[in-house]
Amino acid sequence: MGRQRRSRVHKAQRDVHRAARTRVRTRDLDLIQHKDLQPEERAKLENQPIDEEKPGLGQHYCVECAKYYETDLALNTHRKSKVHRRRLKELKSPAYTIEESERAVGLGRDNGKDRINAEINAQVSNQAGESSDAKMATDA
Repeated sequence: MGRQRRSRVHKAQRDVHRAARTRVRTRDLDLIQHKDLQPEERAKLENQPIDEEKPGLGQHYCVECAKYYETDLALNTHRKSKVHRRRLKELKSPAYTIEESERAVGLGRDNGKDRINAEINAQVSNQAGESSDAKMATDA
C-alpha cells in the first residue's frame, strides 16, 4: 500500500484573500481631499514626531497616498512612480459630498420645485374639473 495523498493546506483560501485586502487598505480619497491636503494638516503629517511603531519612525510620509516609507530615498522613488502619479490624478477630481450623494438617491432639497409642481397639478386638476362640470351642464 502506498501513501495516501495529503489534503490541501489552504482550504479556506477566501479568508486569506480577505485578510490581505484589508491589510493594504489606505485612506479614502475624500478624507485625503477634505482633511489631509489642508495646509496646516499637511504640515503636521509631514513633520510628525518620532514614533517607533511606524515604518521609518514616522518621518517619511506621503500625504497624497497616506503611506509611510522606511527611508527618504524610498519616498522620493515613490513620488516618481506611476502609482503616485495616478493617485495625484485621482485627487484632482473633486470628491463626492454628502449632499451630492443624497441628491443622487433623491433625498436632496427641492428648492421649491415640489411646491411649484403641486400648484401646477392643482391648476390642471381644477381645469379638468371645470371641463367635466361644463360637460355635465351641456348633457343636462
